Amino acid sequence: MNKQVLLQEYYALCEGGVCQDLLTEREKQEMRDGTALYLTGVMQRADAKNGNGRVYSLDILKREARNYMKLIKEKRALGELDHPESSVVNLQNCSHLVTDVWFEGNDMMGKIKALSTPSGEILKSLVKSGVQVGISSRGLGSVEQRGGHTYVQDDFQLICFDIVADPSTKGAFMKPSTTIKESKEFMNQIFTKADRINRILNSILEE
Repeated sequence: MNKQVLLQEYYALCEGGVCQDLLTEREKQEMRDGTALYLTGVMQRADAKNGNGRVYSLDILKREARNYMKLIKEKRALGELDHPESSVVNLQNCSHLVTDVWFEGNDMMGKIKALSTPSGEILKSLVKSGVQVGISSRGLGSVEQRGGHTYVQDDFQLICFDIVADPSTKGAFMKPSTTIKESKEFMNQIFTKADRINRILNSILEE
Protein backbone atom coordinates (compact mmCIF):
# COMPACT_ATOMS: atom_id res chain seq x y z
CA MET A 1 0.00 0.00 0.00
CA ASN A 2 1.36 3.41 -0.97
CA LYS A 3 2.03 5.89 1.83
CA GLN A 4 -0.04 9.06 2.03
CA VAL A 5 1.90 12.28 1.54
CA LEU A 6 1.12 15.99 1.39
CA LEU A 7 0.28 16.93 -2.22
CA GLN A 8 0.51 20.57 -3.27
CA GLU A 9 -0.60 21.85 -6.69
CA TYR A 10 -0.39 25.35 -8.16
CA TYR A 11 -2.58 27.30 -10.58
CA ALA A 12 -2.71 30.90 -11.74
CA LEU A 13 -5.80 32.94 -10.94
CA CYS A 14 -7.54 35.20 -13.42
CA GLU A 15 -5.58 38.24 -14.56
CA GLY A 16 -5.74 40.84 -11.82
CA GLY A 17 -6.94 38.16 -9.41
CA VAL A 18 -10.60 38.14 -10.41
CA CYS A 19 -12.80 37.20 -13.37
CA GLN A 20 -15.64 39.70 -13.19
CA ASP A 21 -18.11 37.38 -14.93
CA LEU A 22 -17.77 34.89 -12.05
CA LEU A 23 -19.01 37.39 -9.44
CA THR A 24 -22.58 38.13 -8.42
CA GLU A 25 -23.87 41.69 -8.73
CA ARG A 26 -23.58 42.11 -4.96
CA GLU A 27 -19.97 40.96 -5.01
CA LYS A 28 -19.17 43.30 -7.90
CA GLN A 29 -20.67 46.17 -5.91
CA GLU A 30 -18.58 45.23 -2.86
CA MET A 31 -15.49 45.26 -5.08
CA ARG A 32 -16.40 48.70 -6.46
CA ASP A 33 -17.08 50.03 -2.95
CA GLY A 34 -13.80 48.63 -1.68
CA THR A 35 -15.56 46.75 1.12
CA ALA A 36 -14.45 43.31 -0.06
CA LEU A 37 -11.88 41.62 -2.29
CA TYR A 38 -12.75 38.46 -4.20
CA LEU A 39 -10.36 36.26 -6.16
CA THR A 40 -11.57 33.77 -8.76
CA GLY A 41 -10.11 31.27 -11.19
CA VAL A 42 -9.12 27.65 -11.76
CA MET A 43 -8.46 25.88 -8.45
CA GLN A 44 -7.64 22.42 -9.85
CA ARG A 45 -7.71 20.60 -13.19
CA ALA A 46 -8.67 16.97 -13.83
CA ASP A 47 -7.29 14.36 -16.21
CA ALA A 48 -4.26 16.44 -17.21
CA LYS A 49 -0.65 16.33 -16.03
CA ASN A 50 0.00 19.37 -13.87
CA GLY A 51 3.22 21.27 -13.23
CA ASN A 52 4.21 18.73 -10.59
CA GLY A 53 3.74 15.89 -13.05
CA ARG A 54 0.67 14.51 -11.26
CA VAL A 55 -2.73 13.58 -12.71
CA TYR A 56 -6.02 13.82 -10.76
CA SER A 57 -9.08 12.01 -12.09
CA LEU A 58 -12.31 13.95 -12.56
CA ASP A 59 -14.15 11.52 -10.27
CA ILE A 60 -11.72 12.15 -7.39
CA LEU A 61 -11.87 15.94 -7.76
CA LYS A 62 -15.67 15.98 -7.97
CA ARG A 63 -15.91 13.82 -4.87
CA GLU A 64 -13.54 16.11 -2.97
CA ALA A 65 -15.44 19.19 -4.15
CA ARG A 66 -18.65 17.74 -2.73
CA ASN A 67 -16.92 17.07 0.61
CA TYR A 68 -15.32 20.52 0.59
CA MET A 69 -18.72 22.16 0.11
CA LYS A 70 -19.53 21.18 3.71
CA LEU A 71 -16.64 23.35 4.90
CA ILE A 72 -17.74 26.16 2.60
CA LYS A 73 -21.31 26.11 3.91
CA GLU A 74 -20.02 26.16 7.49
CA LYS A 75 -17.58 29.00 6.65
CA ARG A 76 -14.62 26.79 7.61
CA ALA A 77 -12.98 26.65 4.17
CA LEU A 78 -9.97 28.72 5.21
CA GLY A 79 -6.60 29.04 3.50
CA GLU A 80 -3.24 30.60 4.20
CA LEU A 81 -1.01 33.14 2.52
CA ASP A 82 2.05 31.45 1.06
CA HIS A 83 2.84 27.77 1.45
CA PRO A 84 3.19 26.19 4.89
CA GLU A 85 5.14 22.96 5.26
CA SER A 86 2.25 21.36 7.13
CA SER A 87 -1.04 19.62 6.50
CA VAL A 88 -2.73 21.65 9.24
CA VAL A 89 -4.43 24.99 8.51
CA ASN A 90 -3.00 27.53 10.98
CA LEU A 91 -5.72 30.01 11.98
CA GLN A 92 -3.31 32.81 12.80
CA ASN A 93 -1.96 32.71 9.23
CA CYS A 94 -5.32 32.55 7.42
CA SER A 95 -5.77 35.12 4.68
CA HIS A 96 -8.95 34.10 2.90
CA LEU A 97 -12.16 32.10 2.90
CA VAL A 98 -13.24 29.97 -0.06
CA THR A 99 -16.88 30.87 -0.73
CA ASP A 100 -17.69 28.58 -3.67
CA VAL A 101 -16.32 25.84 -5.92
CA TRP A 102 -17.86 24.41 -9.10
CA PHE A 103 -16.86 22.64 -12.31
CA GLU A 104 -16.53 23.89 -15.86
CA GLY A 105 -15.60 20.80 -17.82
CA ASN A 106 -12.46 19.39 -16.21
CA ASP A 107 -11.65 22.62 -14.39
CA MET A 108 -12.55 23.05 -10.73
CA MET A 109 -13.33 26.74 -10.49
CA GLY A 110 -13.48 28.67 -7.25
CA LYS A 111 -14.14 31.96 -5.52
CA ILE A 112 -12.17 33.35 -2.59
CA LYS A 113 -12.87 36.27 -0.26
CA ALA A 114 -9.93 38.00 1.42
CA LEU A 115 -10.25 38.27 5.20
CA SER A 116 -9.57 41.28 7.43
CA THR A 117 -6.71 39.47 9.14
CA PRO A 118 -3.02 40.47 9.04
CA SER A 119 -2.37 37.96 6.24
CA GLY A 120 -5.61 38.96 4.51
CA GLU A 121 -4.59 42.62 4.52
CA ILE A 122 -1.24 41.68 2.98
CA LEU A 123 -3.11 39.74 0.28
CA LYS A 124 -5.33 42.75 -0.45
CA SER A 125 -2.31 45.04 -0.73
CA LEU A 126 -0.52 42.64 -3.08
CA VAL A 127 -3.51 42.34 -5.41
CA LYS A 128 -4.21 46.08 -5.38
CA SER A 129 -0.55 46.68 -6.25
CA GLY A 130 -0.92 44.48 -9.32
CA VAL A 131 0.98 41.46 -8.00
CA GLN A 132 0.02 38.25 -9.80
CA VAL A 133 -1.00 35.60 -7.29
CA GLY A 134 -1.82 31.93 -7.73
CA ILE A 135 -3.81 29.29 -5.95
CA SER A 136 -2.35 26.13 -4.44
CA SER A 137 -4.34 23.11 -3.30
CA ARG A 138 -3.19 21.13 -0.26
CA GLY A 139 -4.29 17.56 0.24
CA LEU A 140 -3.34 14.14 1.57
CA GLY A 141 -3.03 11.13 -0.66
CA SER A 142 -0.86 8.49 -2.25
CA VAL A 143 0.39 8.35 -5.83
CA GLU A 144 1.13 5.59 -8.31
CA GLN A 145 3.46 5.57 -11.31
CA ARG A 146 1.89 4.22 -14.51
CA GLY A 147 3.04 4.66 -18.08
CA GLY A 148 5.39 7.49 -17.30
CA HIS A 149 2.76 9.47 -15.37
CA THR A 150 2.10 9.93 -11.65
CA TYR A 151 -1.55 9.28 -10.78
CA VAL A 152 -3.15 10.49 -7.54
CA GLN A 153 -4.98 7.59 -5.90
CA ASP A 154 -8.52 7.26 -4.57
CA ASP A 155 -7.43 7.90 -0.97
CA PHE A 156 -6.79 11.59 -1.77
CA GLN A 157 -8.43 14.07 0.62
CA LEU A 158 -8.51 17.80 -0.11
CA ILE A 159 -7.54 19.96 2.88
CA CYS A 160 -7.54 23.57 1.65
CA PHE A 161 -6.46 26.12 -0.95
CA ASP A 162 -3.60 28.54 -0.24
CA ILE A 163 -2.59 31.77 -1.98
CA VAL A 164 0.93 31.69 -3.43
CA ALA A 165 3.21 33.80 -5.59
CA ASP A 166 2.67 32.94 -9.26
CA PRO A 167 5.71 33.07 -11.55
CA SER A 168 3.60 32.38 -14.65
CA THR A 169 0.72 34.27 -16.20
CA LYS A 170 -1.76 31.45 -16.68
CA GLY A 171 -2.25 27.70 -16.43
CA ALA A 172 -0.59 25.18 -14.18
CA PHE A 173 2.85 25.81 -12.79
CA MET A 174 5.30 24.40 -10.30
CA LYS A 175 7.00 25.96 -7.30
CA PRO A 176 10.82 25.76 -7.76
CA SER A 177 11.26 23.45 -4.76
CA THR A 178 8.08 21.49 -4.12
CA THR A 179 7.94 19.79 -0.75
CA ILE A 180 6.07 16.50 -0.43
CA LYS A 181 5.89 15.77 3.27
CA GLU A 182 4.72 12.60 4.98
CA SER A 183 1.63 13.57 6.93
CA LYS A 184 -0.50 10.58 7.84
CA GLU A 185 -0.09 11.45 11.52
CA PHE A 186 -1.97 14.73 11.01
CA MET A 187 -5.20 13.16 9.78
CA ASN A 188 -7.16 13.47 13.02
CA GLN A 189 -6.06 17.09 13.41
CA ILE A 190 -7.45 18.09 10.01
CA PHE A 191 -10.83 16.41 9.76
CA THR A 192 -13.35 16.42 12.60
CA LYS A 193 -15.53 13.39 13.38
CA ALA A 194 -18.42 15.16 11.63
CA ASP A 195 -16.22 15.69 8.54
CA ARG A 196 -15.33 12.00 8.43
CA ILE A 197 -18.99 10.98 8.81
CA ASN A 198 -19.91 13.36 5.99
CA ARG A 199 -17.31 11.71 3.75
CA ILE A 200 -18.69 8.24 4.53
CA LEU A 201 -22.26 9.37 3.77
CA ASN A 202 -21.19 10.96 0.48
CA SER A 203 -19.44 7.73 -0.50
CA ILE A 204 -22.56 5.69 0.26
CA LEU A 205 -24.77 8.07 -1.77
CA GLU A 206 -22.44 7.76 -4.75
CA GLU A 207 -22.83 3.96 -4.88
